[in-house]
Amino acid sequence: MLKHYLVLATKVLLRRKFFTFISLFGISFTLLVLIVATAMLDHKFGSAAPETRQDRTLAVQYALMYGPHSITGNSPGFRLFDQYARNLPDVERLSLFTNNFEAFSYVNGQRIQSSMKRTDAEFWQILAFTFVEGGPYSRDDVEQARFVAVINRTTRRKFFAEEQAVGRTIEAFDQRFRVVGVVEDVSEMRSIPFGDIWVPLTTPKSNLYRSQLMGNFNAIALATRRSALPAIRAEFNARLKRVELPDPKEFTTIIAPFETKFELFARGVVEAVEGFDVRRSSSFSESQAWKAVVAFALVGFLFVLLPTINLVNLNISRIMERASEIGVRKSFGASSRTLVCQFVIENVLLTLIGALIGWLLSVFVLRAFNESGMIRYAHFVVNLRVFAYGVLLALAFGLVSGVYPAWRMSRMHPVAALKGGGRQ
Repeated sequence: MLKHYLVLATKVLLRRKFFTFISLFGISFTLLVLIVATAMLDHKFGSAAPETRQDRTLAVQYALMYGPHSITGNSPGFRLFDQYARNLPDVERLSLFTNNFEAFSYVNGQRIQSSMKRTDAEFWQILAFTFVEGGPYSRDDVEQARFVAVINRTTRRKFFAEEQAVGRTIEAFDQRFRVVGVVEDVSEMRSIPFGDIWVPLTTPKSNLYRSQLMGNFNAIALATRRSALPAIRAEFNARLKRVELPDPKEFTTIIAPFETKFELFARGVVEAVEGFDVRRSSSFSESQAWKAVVAFALVGFLFVLLPTINLVNLNISRIMERASEIGVRKSFGASSRTLVCQFVIENVLLTLIGALIGWLLSVFVLRAFNESGMIRYAHFVVNLRVFAYGVLLALAFGLVSGVYPAWRMSRMHPVAALKGGGRQ
């Protein structure tokens, strides 16, 4: 029976080429945009090297100090983490590292600009970088403040062409480092692992960073299990209440929330829409990430709604054009269920063809994004996860846009249908 429906649907779609073309255009364009958007979101939030354990990873990337009349926000300082984030219960590993900063080098008279980051040794244990040469620097390298570095593949090419880099030296930020490892490039959209050059956090020219409560440091904590995340947040927040602030008359409270990657992004979205609020920022991780989820879902729903309505109207026109055919089939005993199944399968088949076209187009669009260099080291792909999302969207699109027209067709009286359409 299904094979019969598919053969009939194919013949009908080929017979009405104009309706088929218009429907395919709308479906493929809509799904193209959805697949590209899904691929980008998956590229940023999906589990992939080096962020393979996001389900039990928390990060602190901003801090606020405020009082009755003053407020200041910045990245946390090394001292805040060193004194109050060490030995948190249920934290398997804790890594401290700086924000990315620009470092300039000169090779054969040409200036090379690199994104540099100072990290501890735990950074390489939490994040699963792919090494193509050598390996990470060790805890002893960090404690002894050795001038060693890990660079990415692109930086190796800039400094050493395609030659081996391990054991050779590079100059960056007016310092010379010996290369101990080379890793695959990491997309700029993954801000925590992203960089061109990584060096021990103990190598700056001054040790002033050790005494700073606010500064340019971030932290990531790898929990022993996912269920421990709320307890880790609660413990760190309790410790922050004991922080000795620089001027108690000016600042009375400091907040520096541990957040998941999505919560950090969602907070930025909510604050961009609703404005900054200290009380919300202090409790955002536990209470308001859902607003961003709802906002994204609403935008996606509204984007899909218009083409769905257009496709419904187009399907109704296509069905009404076939009123005499429907009348003849009902006169010869075709049941409403049979006709509904036929038209829904026709629509799903049309949608899947449109999805295939949209998927092929998305491959070229994503490849163009990759080659444009708009986002450093970005490599957008339609992987199995994104492909599965696309198939589900296509099926939902086909069913939703086909059920109502099919139901309306099923109520058509045979006599009215033979006269050109109408409802019972």
